[in-house]
Formats: sequence, structure tokens, C-alpha cells
Amino acid sequence: MRTSYVSHSIYAALGGGESRCGRLPAIRGIVEDLGPVNIREYCNQLNTDLVALRRELHQIPEVGLHLPLTQARILKALEGLPLEITLGRSLSSVVAVLRGTAPGGGERPVVLLRGDMDALPVKELSGEPFASTNGNMHACGHDLHMSLLVGAVKALVAHRDELAGDVIFQFQPGEESVNGCLHMLNEGLLDVAGRRPEAAWAIHVWAGLDPLGTFSTKPGPVMASTDEIKVRVIGRGGHGSAPHLAADPVPAMAEMITATHAMVTRRFSVFDPVVVSVGRVQAGTVANVIPEEAFFDATMRTFSEASRSRLMQLWPELLEGIARVHGVSVEIEVVEQYPVTVNDDAAADHVAEVVAEVFGEDRHARWSNPLAAAEDFSRILEVTPGCFIGLSACLPELDPATAPMNHSAYCRFDDSVIADGSALLAELAHRRLTPSAQ
Repeated sequence: MRTSYVSHSIYAALGGGESRCGRLPAIRGIVEDLGPVNIREYCNQLNTDLVALRRELHQIPEVGLHLPLTQARILKALEGLPLEITLGRSLSSVVAVLRGTAPGGGERPVVLLRGDMDALPVKELSGEPFASTNGNMHACGHDLHMSLLVGAVKALVAHRDELAGDVIFQFQPGEESVNGCLHMLNEGLLDVAGRRPEAAWAIHVWAGLDPLGTFSTKPGPVMASTDEIKVRVIGRGGHGSAPHLAADPVPAMAEMITATHAMVTRRFSVFDPVVVSVGRVQAGTVANVIPEEAFFDATMRTFSEASRSRLMQLWPELLEGIARVHGVSVEIEVVEQYPVTVNDDAAADHVAEVVAEVFGEDRHARWSNPLAAAEDFSRILEVTPGCFIGLSACLPELDPATAPMNHSAYCRFDDSVIADGSALLAELAHRRLTPSAQ
């Protein structure tokens, strides 16, 4: 890892240029203009610039671990702030550490705030005037995540003299299926401040689900684990007129798929569910030729590590048994992705209390059930108590139940929620690090 203070030279070296939306004002200028204000008021004052930043980021979506344009724009937004900046080696991450300057006794606490950076390989059809045109799309709202995290950075810098501890700001590529968080952990994310964080929070926006501006929490499992299995069934090809002379992999594959679905309903409790979906099936070339091999890929999702581990054990045993009965062989590749996202119960309750106090009780929804989607912030929550928070950015004219959801080429996000998202993250960090709250 390499660490430096943000400067114009760093931004220029990464290929940055003048923003189409204009430069964001330096934090010192903002403080002088606004005077002492609370965090929510401060973030509201930043709203115009944060929305402009979001819309610029929306037009330069990049996929995967290497996001040079996005990284450069984030560095520009952080330019001039009193931050210790660490750039990733294996990915285009940005980690910023803010050192609080308030006095405090004993070991100074550290907290972490996360915002993901990557987009999806989706051709945008939203119709937004700032829609991307490069074949990728911020269809999961990560452009909002980056912008609201920048807002939280600036709000906490403005209240730096009240912080008796430090904040790690994690701008992370590769949340979508390429394990960006694991790369950052391997590069020392949790140790970058000199002490490990004792609390962590992340906000994820939704294009639907709840009415606009609703913050959502759930204690315990809030999103599923996700893993993939890739199966190759190897037989012996032949002519369709004489299947007895061949070892047909197709019926073996078909039985493997149906037996998998039966296993899920018969070997796992309905109260600790397992979700398996076969998304790819491939075999053969023409109708009258028995192929040599057949393939299928599936995604598996669980809501507890116990069920996840058991599924990893049982599924290969099932497939190998079916292969033996059919006189074929099978090759199985299990691709482990993300663990279950589990919110700390006390942390989730605290978020609900802060939302009610700062924004009003009507702005919070307590979910009864987790989502079957997956999220690699789960890796942070495995080692650090914290909370994954939802925030609805559903357009007010749309029904949250039917609005095009995240990942859709048609989804749209109301970016008026950015300032409130910034304020909530900053409030959570501020309350944890102010001496009166310890």
C-alpha cells in the first residue's frame, strides 16, 4: 500500500481534468461560509455539489477492480482535505483516514464508513439526461454511494475538532462479484489507521422497495451469502439411435438439477432457507448426436453460515452419487463469493434511533426479512460490529413495489437522498467518536 496526502499533483498524475460539473469547493471555504452548523444542516449545504458529483460519476461508469477515471474523480473531490490517502495496489481503491483532533483518554477509537465504486456491464436505457453512453451503467447506485461518502468526509472534516478518534473512509471497487473488499482487506484496510475499527457502517440505495427517503435496517442477517457452482458432466458420445452404446451425460445432468431442488426442500429447514437457481445449461450440437459432455452453472444463497457450510458439503456428494449411477463422471468447481451479511443487533437498533432523532421516526423501516441478494460488506461485518443500511432512492412518482429495481437498464435513482445519506453516516461516526458519547 502507498500512502500520501491528496494533492493536485496526485490527481493530475492519474489523468484527471476539470470537472464537467465544476470543481467542488475546498472544505475550508465551505466552513468559513457556513459557520458552525450541525451535521445535517452542513450536508444540506453540500447537496448541490454532491448531486453534481453523482451525475458526473454516473457518466463515467467502470466495471470491476480497475476504475482509473472514477478513482481520479474521487481524489479530486477529496483534494485539499486533511486526510491520509492510501491507494490500492491490486485495485483502484481509495482509503482516506481522518484524524480527529479532540482530546480523549486512553486508546483512541476508530470507525469505518464504506462506499462502493464499480458499475455494471449494462447498457443504460434510463432516459436520464446524464445517462452513460459507454456500455456500462451505475445500475446499482454506487455513484450515489461515492457521493454521499464524500459528503460524510467533508462533514466530519468540518467537525474534526469534536472527534476524539479517527475515521477510515473506504472507497471500494469490485463489489459486484469480483471480491473487491477481500482485496482491500488483504492490502491492510483494517489496519490503515494504526488501530482496527470498532464499528463500521455502509449505506446502499434502492431504486424501489420502500418510499423515497426511507432508511431501512434489520438486526442479524440482512442479506444472503452467495456462491456459485460450475458442473461438467463427462460421458461417452454416440448416435441417438443407440444410446445404450454411449454414456449419455444429458439425463445425468437433468437428474442432478432436479435432485438439487429436491435436496434444498428436504435437507434444509424452511426456517433457515437455502435458495439454489440454475442459470446456465449447455449440451450437444444437433438432435441425433449424444454429446460427450454437458454443463450447468448455478448460484446458491443461504442466510446462515451453518446452512452455507452444509450445502457446500452435501451438493458435491449428491452430484457424484448421481454420476456413478449413470456411468458418467463429474467435475465440480465451487466458487466461493460472499458470506452472509449480518448486522450487529445493537448497531442496527442504534441506527434506527439516530434516524428517528435526526430525520423523524417515519423515515425508518425495520425489515422483517433479509434480501436474497449478496453484498461484500459482509466481510467487514464478520470482524467488526456494524450495520448495513438501506436507503430508498425510489422516484416519488413510481410505486416502490413495481419500480425498475437495481441492476435494471431502466432503473433510476432520486439523488435528492444523497445529503441525508451523508448526514446519517457522519452522525453515526461523530456520535461514536465524541468524548460525551463514549
